[in-house]
Order: sequence, then C-alpha cells, then structure tokens
Amino acid sequence: MSTPTVDPLTRERSHLASSRAALRAMREDVESLDISDVTANWVNAEVLARQIEERIKALADLSDTPLFFGRLDYLHAPGADRAEDAEGERPRPEAAEQTLYIGRRHVHDAGGDPMVIDWRAPVSQPFYRASKKDPMDVGLRRRFGYTGGDLTAYEDERLSDPTEAARTSKLLQREIERPRVGPMRDIVATIQPEQDEIVRSGLGGTVCVQGGPGTGKTAVGLHRVAYLLYAHRERLARTGTLVIGPNKSFLHYIEQVLPALGELTVRQATVDDLVAHVEVRGTDEAAAAVVKGDARMAQVLRRAVYAQVTMPTEPVVVVRGSRRWRVPAYELEDIVRELLDRGLRYGAAREALPQRIAHAVLVQMERSGEAPDDRVQDAVARNSAVKAAVKALWPPVDPAKLVLRLLTDADFLAEHAEGLLTEEERKTILWAKPVRSVKSAKWSAADAVLIDETADLVDRTPSLGHVVLDEAQDLSPMQYRAVGRRCTTGSATVLGDLAQGTTPWATRSWEEALEHLGKSDAVVEELTAGFRVPTDVITYASRLLTHIAPGLTPVASVRENPGSFEVRGVGGDAEVIAAVRESLRREGSIGLIAADARVAALAEALGEAGIGYLGPGEETTPDTRLTLVPASLAKGLEYDYVVLDEPQAVVDGEPDERTGLRRLYVALTRAVSGLTVTHTSPLPPALR
Repeated sequence: MSTPTVDPLTRERSHLASSRAALRAMREDVESLDISDVTANWVNAEVLARQIEERIKALADLSDTPLFFGRLDYLHAPGADRAEDAEGERPRPEAAEQTLYIGRRHVHDAGGDPMVIDWRAPVSQPFYRASKKDPMDVGLRRRFGYTGGDLTAYEDERLSDPTEAARTSKLLQREIERPRVGPMRDIVATIQPEQDEIVRSGLGGTVCVQGGPGTGKTAVGLHRVAYLLYAHRERLARTGTLVIGPNKSFLHYIEQVLPALGELTVRQATVDDLVAHVEVRGTDEAAAAVVKGDARMAQVLRRAVYAQVTMPTEPVVVVRGSRRWRVPAYELEDIVRELLDRGLRYGAAREALPQRIAHAVLVQMERSGEAPDDRVQDAVARNSAVKAAVKALWPPVDPAKLVLRLLTDADFLAEHAEGLLTEEERKTILWAKPVRSVKSAKWSAADAVLIDETADLVDRTPSLGHVVLDEAQDLSPMQYRAVGRRCTTGSATVLGDLAQGTTPWATRSWEEALEHLGKSDAVVEELTAGFRVPTDVITYASRLLTHIAPGLTPVASVRENPGSFEVRGVGGDAEVIAAVRESLRREGSIGLIAADARVAALAEALGEAGIGYLGPGEETTPDTRLTLVPASLAKGLEYDYVVLDEPQAVVDGEPDERTGLRRLYVALTRAVSGLTVTHTSPLPPALR
C-alpha cells in the first residue's frame, strides 16, 4: 500500500507550527532560569536579571509576524565556513538537512538542531543574492506568502534548472505592495541583492547610501544595524549603537523595525537630543542659522576657548615646611606653551598643568638632595599657590557661557572671528539684546550645536561603536561634526538623498558632508531601484530633478503595479476633502499632505466633514487611517495613498524656490499605491 502524498503547503505549515512550539520552549527555558545561586552580589544579580529579561523579549513570538519567510534547498551541505549560525548552531551535514528555513531569528529544537536560520547568518546569504547566473549551490529557493500570521502560499525558483526561465516573484511584489497601516515594518523578506551588499558590509568602514524616494535606504540602514549587532555583538555591546533621525515623528515611525528583528538595545535620537546642553526656546532666521552651522564656526570657537589661556608674568612659590620652592615665570611659560603645542583638549591640558608645575618643583627638590616620590608630587599639585596659578593661567571654561559671550559681545566675536567671518556675518549672528544669564537665554537649535562643539574642545565626547544617520542631507556642517564626534573611533552608516535637502544649509555633495563628519574615506553607494513609489508618481516627481539636483540619477520604479495618479483642479477645501473621502474607500493608510500654513484650514474642514485624523508619528489603526501631515514633517514617512494639497503653497512656504521645490519633491513621493494632487492655484512651472 503506497504512502499518501503530503501536500507541500501542509508540510510547510507543519514545520511552521513545530518551529513556533520550539521557540516557545526556548522562551520557557529562559523564563525558568534560577539565578539565586549564581550571582556574587546584588549588582551582578540585577545585571543578569536584566539580560534575562531582554532575552525573553527577544524570544517573543509575534503572532502576526512570520517566523520564517523563505527556504533554501542546497545541492550540497553548506560548508562549515558559512554554515554556522549566531548561536553556534550548524545545519546537520546529512543530505536530508540540506533544506534550511530562513527567518527573523534563530530557532532550534530540543536537541539543539536549527529549525529556522537567522537571516543574518552567512548560510542565509544566497536567499538574497542567488540568481540564475550564480545559483550559489542552491537548487531551489522558496518564498512563503502569509495572511496575518497564517502561511497561505509558496512560490519556487529552481535556480540550478537551466530549462526554467528567470521570472519576477509575485509574492515578492505582493509583499512590497502590501498596504501600510501602523509603523514602518522590516523588509527582511524582500531585501534585494544590491541592498544586501550594503547591509552585510563590514563594521570597520563607513558607508554612505545615496537613495531616492522608495529605494529602501532607511530600511537598509536599520537592517545593517541588525546585521552588525549579529556579527559583532560583543564589541557593539561594549561600545554601543545609535540611530539618528530628523525628528521625533520619524523615530516613532521606525521604532518597531529593530525590535521585530530581535534587537532591543539600540538607542534612537535626533541631533537636537545629542546636543541638548541647554533648553532650546528660540529660533534663528535662516541667514543666522546658515552662519552658525558653517564649519568656520568651529575655528572661531577654538580660538575663543584657547584665548582663555594667559602667559605667566610672575613666578609660583610653593612653601613646604621651612623650604620655599620657586618656579620662575619663563619656566611656567614653557610648560604652558608645551601643553598648547601638544593639541590636548582644553580640559585635559588644564588637568595636566598642576602636575607639570609640581614636576618642576620636584626637579628642584632632587637637585637639592631630597628624594620626593609621587605622593609629594601630588601634594605639590594640590598646593594653594599651584592651584591659584592654574586658575589664573588656564581658567575653567563653561561652554554655554563662552558661546553666550560670543553671541552677545561684538568685540569678543570680532576678535576671534577675524579672517573667518565677514562683518556682515558677525552682525547676522549677534543677538540684538543683552542676556543676563545662560538660563534666561533663548537658545536656538544651532546655538546648542555650538555649545556641543565647545564642550568637545574642553572634554572629549565619548565615541560609540556604530552610528546610523538618516536624512543626512539636511544637516549643517556643524551638525555633521556633532554626529562625527559620537563615532570618532567607530563607524557610521549615512543615509540620504541630495534631492530631498530642504534646509537652507543642506549639503551640496556627500564628499563634503563626509569630510565634516570625519569619515572622508567612506564608500558612497547609490540606490536607484524604487520599490515603494509607483511608476507614474515617481516619473511625475522626477520632473523636478533638473531644478533641484541635476546630477542625480532618477529613481526607476521596479513595481509592476503602476499605481493610481491624478492631478485635479479643485474649487476649494470641500473638493480636497472629497478627494480624501475617495482615498479612504481604499485599503491602507492615507496621508493628506499640505503646506504648513494650510494645515489649520484643512483640519477645520475635516472636522466639519466628521472625518477623524491623526498627526505625524501617531500610529494609524484600522479605524483611523488618515494622517494630516504638514509638508515640513513629511520627510521619511510613507502612506498607501496621498492627497497632496496645493503644490505652489508648499513651494511658497520655503525661503527660496529651490528649497521649496525640494520640499515639494518630498511631498510628491510619500505615496506607495496612489497620489492625487489637488490645486486651485496654477501648478509650479517645473511641474507643468
């Protein structure tokens, strides 16, 4: 009697159920650990308990997230050089175990044999890179389709079969075009070969990714963090990782990606968070912000800091017992100049100065026949005469007070900006009214960056192991320096699009930006394949490129679905709301993007129409899928359908036409499935 054939889908569902059971068992094993007898003290116990808690969270089985999304059938068992998983597990070498399931995290059974291989393991790489030209010893690549958490479909590519033609994966296209509701999701199942190459590049070097709208640069950066944490976990656990985004809304939008990949310890921040030495309560005019953000300000600050050092005019006399030891002024000057020439940070040199003076005293003691030791030197360094001399020669510097003086004292600024800033530029950044104290000052975001630069001149900023900087094109040179200080001994992943630079100080080239970041040896990669924005939409938006970034390669959409696209003249807000209603009849998230000055009127119109909406960064739900987005906050966000209100108003909302057209380019490219442009005023000439 023959054995009945098992349907492949049934067999795959069975493996999914077994894998989920194995993951639950792994979690239960960790939860059952008793650490009461293995910790020496309460501090160790707290650390271990926290590590166990993080491990339990990492082993969570999210019901609506597929545990595995692919399968590889190797022609031969993978070699030991690439088979090992992060947890030291290897696929068994028997022929039956040449089938490997690829997922978001490693899962093993009770015997320790892997049931799911982490997507970051070397053995998983062919899932993303194997092709008909180079099958990488893979006979079959299978992709799985899910509805919610249920496995509902599969699709096979027989890479080593010369008779089977290469074709576009329907499941891959479906996953890319799946409606977006809620925060940004990972792309681990859809990473493309050119993206995977960036994701898996080494920790030692900095990578800069130029990518147009919808090329997946943000997702690539986040998946690169996940990969580096997998490949260099111990090192990065010591040195730390950081993701820097343009604003809180953006960070909230992306915050679930790394936890979904099992990484829970990565800090997220904006540049403003990094430099929060003072409370920011003021704003700068664009011209002032441009000057304050210019790299020349770093030299102005250096001059101002080290100008606090003065040369001695009197000797230092140290009294110990009945003896008086005299260090003459010329010798003190030699010590001070030697410290200045060494290029030490101001604070480090100031700490070294009393020891240098004490050493000069000890030399005299030894010449007189005494035998002083290190304790004597420390005592001399703490002597009141030495301390008074240090205070006079190398006084302490408060970074905020020094910056405040530069911005309020015209003579002090002129002295230290001579040959660096013009008289007009100095007038631009000087405050009109005197300020009583650091606390009462209305600091701007650019001022906080100046204070951060000054603080680093005084004391070194600690460096992290790896920093991801997203939407980097909008940073000023001084902001790049602030980020670069956080990875002086580490590496960085820089993500951005020069065409989307919407600040008056937006960077002109990546070479210039990387120079300010301190990573001039970085590799610049360009992503030009668009996976998010429909063909008709990106073609329309690309009309602006010749006006805003003529040297960039336009994004080429690889999506089979052209999407919906319409430019619609309207008679007023009621017709804009009608366009929103039409979009709401479709599945997915909806964004109504408008010039900042138009948001209040549209909010009122939505309220009168009884349509609920959210603000940028708030999580959409099946009941509330509409987000009202000021154009200034649209960058980095994405919606299934977008209604873009009044393009000319978006352009007019910026200080100059080029910045306005760049802001419009950002707004036009937020759509995943469809875009409706509504306007009462004529469209900008660049779009006609």
